[in-house]
Amino acid sequence: MAVAARAVGFGLPLAVATAWVLARYRFPGRQLLNAVVHLPLVLPPVVTGWLLLILFGIRGPIGSLLLEWFGVRLAFTTAGASLACAVMTFPVMVRAVRLSLEAADPGLEQAARTLGAGWSDRFINVILPLASPVTIASWPPTLNHSEIFI
Repeated sequence: MAVAARAVGFGLPLAVATAWVLARYRFPGRQLLNAVVHLPLVLPPVVTGWLLLILFGIRGPIGSLLLEWFGVRLAFTTAGASLACAVMTFPVMVRAVRLSLEAADPGLEQAARTLGAGWSDRFINVILPLASPVTIASWPPTLNHSEIFI
């Protein structure tokens, strides 16, 4: 349960931010970002795990830097399992939040803007509550509900 909680705790804020960017902005490279976000859904899980081992192993480009600079080893640890869980569930969370953001009425956000609400006020008081049912429903994507009571 700790692995899933860490994966969601780190992945959900990043998923909300990524979904926000993909839902609200049009920019060069948007399709590439969308493809990279959804890549773990397309690749077989074995390939995704192998790529994570290559990148975050102690001899990998990211893993060697983490070990050298911070003394952090991710391969074959619970932190590494959390990373793998986050990578595999990230596209599902982004897609769910993105669909809820796209379905929300942009007029509500514009009305809040005309009433003087700043960006953070609009995000916290208008956008997140509109997206919260989907965000809460996707919260423990890797957690078996029978494990909650164990």
